[in-house]
Amino acid sequence: MKRNIVLATVAAAALIGGGTVAAYAGSGDDGASPRQSDIRVADDRDDASKDDTDARDDRDDARDDREEAASQARGADVTAAEAIAAALERTPGTAVSAELDDDGSRVWEVTVVKADGTEHDVRVSAGDGKVLSDRRDDDGDDDGRTDLAALKGSTVDAREAAEAAAAKGTVVEIDLDDDGPAVWKAETTKGEWNVDLESGAVTAHHDDAGQDDDRDDRNDRDDD
Repeated sequence: MKRNIVLATVAAAALIGGGTVAAYAGSGDDGASPRQSDIRVADDRDDASKDDTDARDDRDDARDDREEAASQARGADVTAAEAIAAALERTPGTAVSAELDDDGSRVWEVTVVKADGTEHDVRVSAGDGKVLSDRRDDDGDDDGRTDLAALKGSTVDAREAAEAAAAKGTVVEIDLDDDGPAVWKAETTKGEWNVDLESGAVTAHHDDAGQDDDRDDRNDRDDD
């Protein structure tokens, strides 16, 4: 009799224990773990917040660039186009860039490439347009030849590009941008601009790297 009572007690304990395990397992599957859709929504919110922060940072950077350009342009009586013309008169060739120094020296630095690919750094006073110096760049790279190749067949030179960009503010820098389809890139007191090598059309410059990052973020969200 006692043997039967013991066996019944053990069986009841086993049933109770099994029920507890089953209940715990069921709770773990359906109650405790978050749903995949909830995780995806949370990730989307984080991505949107990051996008807003990046956009705000970009606006702040653009404002800082405009303020810096305005500071550079202050007191410069000679335009970028005039500085390029003066540099080419001293050193005939192809101008590929002109930049107004931001150290307060009121000097334009114009890069001129000769037909053989050699580069010359010509410094022009931003006050009266006089050429201050002409130094050959002997760094040994092929940047000059690369720039000449990118400009082959173009109809808009650096001086003309600077004149076109001046419609968008005072130009403080003009440079050949050959990352992708070559264009003249101008920085003015109102932002950054592209000038087409053929038509001279001026359009807003966009940071390709930033656009690619944004596109990758969107694609990642779509894949989720």
